[in-house]
Amino acid sequence: MKIIAVNGSARKAGNTATLLNKALEGAKSVGAEVEFIQLSDLNYKGCMSCFACKLVSGKHRCAWNDGLKPVLAKLEAADGVIFGSPIYFMRLSAIMQGCLERFMFPYYIYNRKTPSVFPGKLKTAFIYTMNATEEFIAPLKQGLNPVAPFMEALFGEKPAELYSYNTWQYSDYSKYEHACFSVEDKARQRKEQFPKDCAAAFELGKRMATV
Repeated sequence: MKIIAVNGSARKAGNTATLLNKALEGAKSVGAEVEFIQLSDLNYKGCMSCFACKLVSGKHRCAWNDGLKPVLAKLEAADGVIFGSPIYFMRLSAIMQGCLERFMFPYYIYNRKTPSVFPGKLKTAFIYTMNATEEFIAPLKQGLNPVAPFMEALFGEKPAELYSYNTWQYSDYSKYEHACFSVEDKARQRKEQFPKDCAAAFELGKRMATV
């Protein structure tokens, strides 16, 4: 059993990375082999609309040869993939969106009888981190990740989702503009809720790695 975590945050030790690593700890606790991929370390672009993946005689794989190509092969061969992204302007980060375009689009072949050519099934999950509170995000949840509804059609299973709200962003808030945030609320969230989010991420990884 191989479980991969993909970090769509540029921060290698931030909230998103912390939760992804907790998920991998959960997967490892039940015997899974795990790997952590840091997207910001890679040199790549999103989908280039070359349509090589749509050729009738093609392999239905992304043909673009850059830093993401070996990662795409790893994701296809995995038993489960956990994608983690901070939410920017109510959307996934740009590096995560670019990764998902390149990973998912080749398997969707414009054929109603066989819309997906993904070889088998793949367990997937998303971990989202954000400055916003749960109350603020509640009516906007459906739009945070436009590609999530396609996951079940492409990979055979609906992705699990974990939301971490009102996250602690700076080590020292006095150095940065933060008038619209309550530092006290964020400190309380960091102390009381974030450990619960970490525990939930651990269980998410554990479930994913359990056959």
